Amino acid sequence: MTDLTGLPAGAELPGPAESPAAAGLPGTAALPGLPAFPGLLALVVVRESVLPAGADETVAEAGGAVLLVGTGTTGAARELTAARQVWTAEAGTAPAALAAALAPMLTAVHTLVLPASPDGRDLAPRLAAALGRPLLAGAAEILPGGADVLRWGGQALVELSVDGPFVATLEPGLRGAEPAPGGPAEPTAITLPAPPPTADARTLATLEAGAGATSLAQARRILGAGGGLGGPEEVALLGRIADALDASVGATRVVTDAGWLGHDAQIGTTGVLVDPDLYIAFGVSGAPHHTGGLGTPRHVISVNTDPYCPMTAMADLGIVADAGTVLTELAQRLETPDADHS
Repeated sequence: MTDLTGLPAGAELPGPAESPAAAGLPGTAALPGLPAFPGLLALVVVRESVLPAGADETVAEAGGAVLLVGTGTTGAARELTAARQVWTAEAGTAPAALAAALAPMLTAVHTLVLPASPDGRDLAPRLAAALGRPLLAGAAEILPGGADVLRWGGQALVELSVDGPFVATLEPGLRGAEPAPGGPAEPTAITLPAPPPTADARTLATLEAGAGATSLAQARRILGAGGGLGGPEEVALLGRIADALDASVGATRVVTDAGWLGHDAQIGTTGVLVDPDLYIAFGVSGAPHHTGGLGTPRHVISVNTDPYCPMTAMADLGIVADAGTVLTELAQRLETPDADHS
């Protein structure tokens, strides 16, 4: 075990007293009037009936038991495929208020797993603090007494052990989810207690993601735009080619910071985590914070003028050429109307 906490070698992370669910995580006794949640439970924040990336994976990792909170939870419950037990609670999405309302209901749950979505990453640390238990963020797999977590830009997998209950966030696109037998589970609606007044995050604006961006985390084919692609015109052409190939478009931070694509298309440890079957990188150098979010693609193609860049080094096929020129040629082969046929 690798120690990342500063504790002596072999020491375990501190945690509250041992839960009765610790051995095998059986169902736990709830307080009077509260649902009898199992010892391992997924917690997913929903906005307007839309499930976040990694929701089904998180539910599968929790053995099929999930509590959906937020807005439009009943509709979202119908979209889950891995759920065996579903509870829904209509509430706001402000993380501090949610944590205050949920904590009294979840004290008997040994292991809480949230998807590492924006709302999941906002709620998890607040809920862990309210419950007085450790947070294992960025998990690749949940274990009975801890989790395997990704560290150092996704380049290392570290096993962390916890002596007692804990909260974890699960990275999407890594575990997959098998459909539960019998079809979607019938949800049980519950009511959250009113939280005490507390300082909280405020939503200033909600920006709608593009049609392709919402499915980027689950995309099986991705065309990646890097700074070496050229500019916004080439990125726009890349998007049209992606449509022709039934692929999604992702990008490096250089591209999103330049405004050529929105930040919801950024692939990396500070963006969207993906795990495609095919990744074609156009002008992508392969910085660690980008490749750390690529998962384990089955096939990688790199188009770059630098034959020694990290992206080409990890590729199954490297094309040493100008990315914009190759893109134009590909557009011609696909008979894209916007291609320059001169």
